[in-house]
Amino acid sequence: MITVIIGEAALETVPKEIAEHPAVVRLAERKGKRPEETLLDISYHYAAMKGLENWERRGRPDITFLTLLSLLERPLNKEGQLQVCVHTRNDRIIRISPETNIPRNYTRFVGLMEQLFSVGRVPPRGRPLMLLEKGNIEDILRGTTHGKVVFLSENGKKVKLRYFEELVKEANPVFVIGGFQRGEFMNTRSADETVSVYKKSLDAWIVGAIVAHELERALGIL
Repeated sequence: MITVIIGEAALETVPKEIAEHPAVVRLAERKGKRPEETLLDISYHYAAMKGLENWERRGRPDITFLTLLSLLERPLNKEGQLQVCVHTRNDRIIRISPETNIPRNYTRFVGLMEQLFSVGRVPPRGRPLMLLEKGNIEDILRGTTHGKVVFLSENGKKVKLRYFEELVKEANPVFVIGGFQRGEFMNTRSADETVSVYKKSLDAWIVGAIVAHELERALGIL
């Protein structure tokens, strides 16, 4: 089993510091929710966010949305060899069933995440497809049998297909892809290795697609 963690994801509900900002209130009213029940999104909340700590790395739920779509629809997942988790910048863990069908529509995805942050699970009843917990990347690793932990960064060691061929010979490797829009990981203490798949910065969902593709080739799925 291969685990991919979307790490330090820019995915959170509106923090209380800006809950009364007019831009935040207007969007919440259109949704019929309290501001704190809505997702922070820089596309709508830019004016309100500029006073927040590390605001440039926050309010991008679309990164998680596109990366999840990229990963969960891969042959690697369809063959039962992939487990995907999300770790948010506020140290929340989203455990995702491989059977989860992420909505193709971004607005529906946002509604799903708002439900998850409100209720703690999706769907609210029955067998959960997503569960929300407190915890960090180390907590995810402690809860699973895993091998080498590899962080993906443009500043890491450049690798090609042979690297993945060697890695899949080991048991249960873990890949951590940054779910934020700017900068580097704030915490890499759990990394055994930091690697790069390209010489320039790439969007998280592109990195996820490249890693999954190379793993599929290394495992003979493709």
